[in-house]
Amino acid sequence: MDVDTRLLRYFAAIAEEGNLTRAAQRLFVSQPALTKQLKHLESHLGVRLFTRSSTGMTLTSAGHALAARVPAVLVAWDEAVAETKAASRVLRVGFLSSAANEATQGIVAAFRERRQGWRVDMRQAPWSDPTAGLATAEVPVALLRLPFPGQESFGVRSLFHEPRWVALPSTHPLAGRDEIAFAELVDEPVVAAPGGNGVWRDHWLAMSERDGREVRVGAVTEQPDEFLSAIAHGYGIALVPASTARFYARPGVVYRPVTGVSPSEVGVAWQPDADEAVTDFVRCCLALARTDAEA
Repeated sequence: MDVDTRLLRYFAAIAEEGNLTRAAQRLFVSQPALTKQLKHLESHLGVRLFTRSSTGMTLTSAGHALAARVPAVLVAWDEAVAETKAASRVLRVGFLSSAANEATQGIVAAFRERRQGWRVDMRQAPWSDPTAGLATAEVPVALLRLPFPGQESFGVRSLFHEPRWVALPSTHPLAGRDEIAFAELVDEPVVAAPGGNGVWRDHWLAMSERDGREVRVGAVTEQPDEFLSAIAHGYGIALVPASTARFYARPGVVYRPVTGVSPSEVGVAWQPDADEAVTDFVRCCLALARTDAEA
């Protein structure tokens, strides 16, 4: 027979106070509600635990037997809950590719300083999920690129901008340039993320800068390794954050600055019902972004 620990706490308070009114005040519940819960416990156990009189509540022999055991049970339960919570002090953070670039380590370090004993579990999402796990509730917070589909349903703050460059096969005729105008790339086949990603996919295909020119998709990939391999093999080019050149250097692929396209925006986004740990993580993101901007 299972008994709610709340009922045991109610019982213990009544036994210690010897009075329903004082016990109810101590527990911040109404006296009728406390009486109802006591009857529920007695019904569960099949015994009377108290004798009621005008002077208060007196334990029966069964009540004395339970009162002798309950404190140890509650202490053991509280310890178990505390240990369980300590073991689960992990914040899952979704991210796409390079997350917040070089700032990521600083954000994680600042969070761990703020939340002693916590660990950050960084979970990389494929490009087929530009919400980085937020949409499926796999993570409560994520570092990602803005805009993304459905972002109005989440808390979102921008952290910083960086230029968009182009990734080219090293054998491409434009690979030797120091800088390339997007107008020279608009008819090139592209290596794209899977379809159905709305504003996020449109941003990386530079739909707003194409003046209605049709996109030629040479390959579709979900992960950085597949993406770079497709470019190296000449299936297409792709717009990328400038930081990709630092994080994803690869033989057969070169990165060049591009003019005529807007920058990429890195942001932090979180579930609307996020807890204090998530709030602290967002604070760390914003604080580091401000520090970088001032520098």
